[in-house]
Amino acid sequence: MTSTPLVPAEINLFFNFRSPYCYLASKRMFAIFEDYHTKMIWKPFGGWSGRSAPERAKIKIPLVRQDVSRHCRQMGIPFVPPPIDTDPSLAGAISLVAEEEGLLQPFVVEVMRKEWAEGRNIGELEVLLEVGEEIGLGRGAISRACNNEALLKQMALNWAEAQVKGVFGVPTFVVDDQIFWGNDRIDSLRDHLHDLRLRKI
Repeated sequence: MTSTPLVPAEINLFFNFRSPYCYLASKRMFAIFEDYHTKMIWKPFGGWSGRSAPERAKIKIPLVRQDVSRHCRQMGIPFVPPPIDTDPSLAGAISLVAEEEGLLQPFVVEVMRKEWAEGRNIGELEVLLEVGEEIGLGRGAISRACNNEALLKQMALNWAEAQVKGVFGVPTFVVDDQIFWGNDRIDSLRDHLHDLRLRKI
């Protein structure tokens, strides 16, 4: 008697590089795809998508920084906020190219480290070129993402899809009709995958 092949669960991962909570999530989220039979559907956003509107953000920033600082101390990781006017759109576009090159995980981890551990402005091409050099993503691949309207459109479509699914913040993980919003819901996501018997032996 042969067993039915296990079908990996698709996890739509909605992400914005400008979110400090995505920084926290970046330290743990990739292990999900190593520990469970799952497939990541990478859905990065650009600009303000998935974030509080600019006026509300101004009010939230002091509280968010206090909150994230506490989380970072608990996790033993540094926290140095980047310039407030940092635009995540270019990083999001390049992440789609990094995914094509099989370098999504190191790209995400290193970009978030530069932004939130070193306080660098990831809206600047030179910072992202540094990341490319460190992880083996060539300048040619990065240049393909610069001013690439197709990639910017894809990120806009990601945001439109997210809103249809009921997603309003980042990071958010969606498995079928189950939505897990926030870095502090990763354990709940893992519990859900465990209940689905998707844990790798």
